[in-house]
Order: sequence, then structure tokens, then C-alpha cells
Amino acid sequence: METIKLSNGVEMPLLGYGVFQVSPEECERCVSDALSVGYRLIDTAQAYYNEEGVGAAITKSGVKREEIFLTTKVWIANAGEEKAAKSIDESLRKLQTDYIDLLLIHQAYGDVFGSWRAMEKAYKQGKVRAIGVSNFQAARFFDFAHYVDVKPMVNQLQCNVLIQQKDIDPVLDEFGTRMMAWGPLGGQGVDGIVKNKVLADIGKNYGKSAAQVALRWLTQRGIVAIPKSSHKERMAQNFDIFDFSLSADEMALIANMNQHDTGTVNFNDVPFVKYLIETYG
Repeated sequence: METIKLSNGVEMPLLGYGVFQVSPEECERCVSDALSVGYRLIDTAQAYYNEEGVGAAITKSGVKREEIFLTTKVWIANAGEEKAAKSIDESLRKLQTDYIDLLLIHQAYGDVFGSWRAMEKAYKQGKVRAIGVSNFQAARFFDFAHYVDVKPMVNQLQCNVLIQQKDIDPVLDEFGTRMMAWGPLGGQGVDGIVKNKVLADIGKNYGKSAAQVALRWLTQRGIVAIPKSSHKERMAQNFDIFDFSLSADEMALIANMNQHDTGTVNFNDVPFVKYLIETYG
């Protein structure tokens, strides 16, 4: 497994398994399958309501805890210093672990600065190995990162070959922040990646599928990808991407496929933000 090094020196796998929209009932089985395939990065969140399944799968897997990179996220309902601190301890309990490898603020709303203070404290106490944010677009990310003491080590964004998030790259670079891609094979209004002809044609050169090429394009750029599947065979296929490298011409060809710089979810849409805050805040 290839890794990247975060700004604090922590090594993070470039490919992981995400459990967004995996039901609590299915989560333990799915994570167990992912671990047996070889995944060592598991991405969950308080708002996914399946941290218990992740924790149970890891505990029963027989894989050493230090070999697993575990990510979770503080939800809007737990925003603010006091509530975030309690939620971190609750996540640790549900995940059956003494520490979280990467803790993110899930959405850029609510008392994010209060949440960050709680996360900084947890980081300094050793409860968390790295901290970052999720779904912070360029301007919001800059405003946030400019004022906090410990700079975000990761920003998890919707990113794939059709949504390349090019506009935020210079801002992330300024703060030494790495990108983590949710929806690396589509999702949230993005279709056509796994059947894309350009990707499929490139894949023929290596005996790989369009999906494998899409994931390799991300990881070859140093972007962490967390594809999700409930099928073990597809998990294995998604994992099998490190035995080939795309050429410079192929990387450039795929770069020309970009359709969105900031994703299909408009995090500046007032009705959307109002819904999140009024429902969960």
C-alpha cells in the first residue's frame, strides 16, 4: 500500500474503504470484508451511525490496531468545544479504540472553531493522531485555516476524474493540507465514471477497469481515495491499483475530463445550509 505523509509526519494510506450510507446492520460485515481484502484505512463518521459496526469489525479482525488508519468526523449536532469533546470520547467508545488516526469536522457550519479547540486538545492528549476538515471549499477553508493554531492536515472533499477540485489546490498547499476524496467513483449527481470510454480505453493498456484507472489517477496525484462497495469482489478490484502507473500523457488526458471545480454539492446554497443547521444544529 502506498502512503502519503501528513504535515505532522503521520503516514496515511492512499486508498481506503468508506462506509457512507452503509447501514449499521451491514457495516460490520462490510468492514470485515474490506479488512480481509487488505484495506487498512477505514473512513466513517458520527453522522453515519455505524461507528459501532466499524469498531466491532476491527476488534474481531485480528489485524493489529496500529496497522489500521481509522478516520471519523464530528457532526454538526456536536459542534462547539464542550459538545465536540464529549462526542470524541463517545466515538472512541463506539469504535472500541484508545485513539483515532484522523478526526475531521464534517461540515463547515455551526461552531467550527469551538469544535476545533476540542480537537486540538484531543490531538495534544494523544486521543487523535491527526486533525482536519471535510467539505470546506476554498474561501471557507482559507478563512478557517488562517485563524486556527494547528493547521488542518486533511480536507476531505468530493473529488474524482469529473470533479477535480482544481481551484482549491493552491490554498491547500499554502497550509500543507492534503486532499482526501469522497465519491472517487461518482456519487451525489455524478454518473458515468465506471463506464467511461476514455478511462476504459486507458485501462486496456494495463488490464484494468475504468474504475481502477479513475482511482489510480487520484492516488497517483497524492489524493487519498475512499471508494465504497458492499460487494467483496468490487472491494478487491478497487484495491488492486498499485501494480501499474499512468503515463504523463494519460494523466493529462484524464485531467481534461474535469466538469466541476468545486463539486456537485453546493455548500454555499442557503436552503441547503439552512436545512443542515435547522435539522442538525
